[in-house]
Parts: sequence; C-alpha cells; structure tokens
Amino acid sequence: MTTALITGSTAGIGAAFARRLAADGHNLVLVARDTKRLREQATELHDRHGIEAEVLTADLAEDAGIESVAARLADRRNPVDLLVNNAGFGNKGHFLDVPMADELRMLKVHCEAVLRLTAAAADAMRERGRGGVVNVASVAAFVPRGTYGASKAWVVQFTQGAARDLAGSGVRLMALAPGFVRTEFHERAGMGTDNIPGWMWLDADKLVSAALADLARGRTLSVPDPRYKVLTGLAKVTPRGLLGGISSKTGRKYGPQ
Repeated sequence: MTTALITGSTAGIGAAFARRLAADGHNLVLVARDTKRLREQATELHDRHGIEAEVLTADLAEDAGIESVAARLADRRNPVDLLVNNAGFGNKGHFLDVPMADELRMLKVHCEAVLRLTAAAADAMRERGRGGVVNVASVAAFVPRGTYGASKAWVVQFTQGAARDLAGSGVRLMALAPGFVRTEFHERAGMGTDNIPGWMWLDADKLVSAALADLARGRTLSVPDPRYKVLTGLAKVTPRGLLGGISSKTGRKYGPQ
C-alpha cells in the first residue's frame, strides 16, 4: 500500500483528497493544526476504509511546523508516495489594509512551506524513482489580484519549473488551480459568499477526481473544470491593463485580496 501526505487535511479540498485516497486504499499522513479534528478524521477514515491514518499536528506558518512535516517526508523507512500541499488561507481586505504580519504568514504557508515540503518529498521520491506532488494553487494565479493571487502564481510557476527539472526522474509534479469550492475557506477569512453566482461553485470531490486523473496523465497544471478552463484561457489573451481592472472589480466582490 502506498502512502499519501496531505496538508490542511481536515476540511475542504484537503478532506476531499483524504476521502478519495483512503477509498482507493492509500495509507495517509494527515497534517493540520487541530489535533482533535485530525484524530477524528483519522479514526473515521480508518474505520470506513481499513487504511492506516497517521496524525501529524503542525502549523505551517511556523518553522517548527514546516520542519516536522519535512522530516516526515524525508523518512526513507516510511516513504511518502504522494504529497498534497493543500494548506492555505485568504486575508480579507485590500493591500495596506491587511496587517503585514498576516501577509507574511500567508507567504510562509503558500510559498515557503510549499517549497520546503516539495523539496523534501521530491528528494526522497527521486531516490526511489517514483512519486507525485500536487501543489494546490488557484485560478487567482492567472489574474493580477493582490497577495493571494501573487502567492498562487508563484505556486504555479514553481511547480511547473520543478516538474521540468525532474522530468524523467519518475517524480511527477502538478499545480492544481481550482475556482470557488464550497469549503471553510471563505468563512475562516470572514468573507461572505451570498453574492457568488451558483455556476461558479465547484464540488470538492469531483475536483479531486479530475486532479488525480490529470496527475496520472502527467500534466503539470490542472484546471479541473471546463468553466474555469475557459476563464483562464480568456485571462491569458486579455490585455493586462484591462485584466487588472476586471480582476480588481471582481476580486472586491467575490474573492480574497
């Protein structure tokens, strides 16, 4: 049986990955900040699917948290075959309205943790000649929209660049760029969702199925829905000045800053 490690596993996209991978027979290492929720999740997945679910409490906004997860990924005696870097959050407010400490915390989780955990996992995977990494980004990566979008753009560029460097090694890297998904994300950030059109919402379980299919195909970027494929395609051909105005308007209405 293979083992998958998922950060931010207790809710949203991370929980959907955990459900799907457990159902497919993978053992799990579940990573989040809330030990109680982690233990409840581990027990449920073990009882339902008969897999082993290890709990690792870590705050990826802290060096100690990143180091503990990196050490688990580097453990050659208990190898991790798939890493899902899913942990993340949004800040409510425009640039300069958000405290700098919160901005830096976001970059720590979205960029530094992703970099260090991907490196730890990929190094061990390359030795074995197999493995996969999914770094969860966002369609916000493709529009000029504040710190959140910038951090997710970094995830996409880093992942695709690292994937090229590791081509032929047996290690697959893919950035996952979903749109709006019904999770705890907006609630935790204090953002309302009543004004988001129904057609923009994605189902987390269907998203995960599409993402895993794209990973199996060897893709380095997954935009797992036709609606968002169209939107990201339009973003690539729209003049940056016009796109910036559109994204600023829609960002204030719908998304994190």
